[in-house]
Amino acid sequence: MHLDGEDWEKYFDAFDQEAWRFEAQPTYTMPKEQENVARFLRGEPKPHEHNARWHERVQGYISSGRRIGRVRIVRQPLTDYQRYQFAWGIPGNIAAGEDIRVLDVTAEDYGLPLSGQDWWMFDGTRIAQLNFRPDGTQINRETYEGDPAPYREWKRIALEHAVPFKEYVKVLGV
Repeated sequence: MHLDGEDWEKYFDAFDQEAWRFEAQPTYTMPKEQENVARFLRGEPKPHEHNARWHERVQGYISSGRRIGRVRIVRQPLTDYQRYQFAWGIPGNIAAGEDIRVLDVTAEDYGLPLSGQDWWMFDGTRIAQLNFRPDGTQINRETYEGDPAPYREWKRIALEHAVPFKEYVKVLGV
């Protein structure tokens, strides 16, 4: 089943304990972000309200006792979009309560499915696959109706090898 608009928000918000994302695109070409990415690349300051809606949602999940996190897959050198994420996006998400880790797969893929699909896993049982074109434009989101066990294993592997975002950027000197 495809998930768009309110259906996506309802599906997402229905988790009881944890929402977790496997984030593997080198670039996300999202229309709402394009102006901010351009501003970042021009060296302009980050707008005060940047990503405020997401931060409010994350804070709501955390205050209700739920967890939200992700592992961000990267390869060196970082893309312009990843540099934008690291500077403007991720720090605010972490401040809101999201647990974000980075897994650098430059030298090794760790047996993870790095085929161009991201996904969210909710409570270890519900999977939403995010499908993208090679340029990072999202095609759609759809529920996965199969066995979630491979996704739980990929999550375990990703978390085993990933490092907290702040540790990764300290080593990188970003």
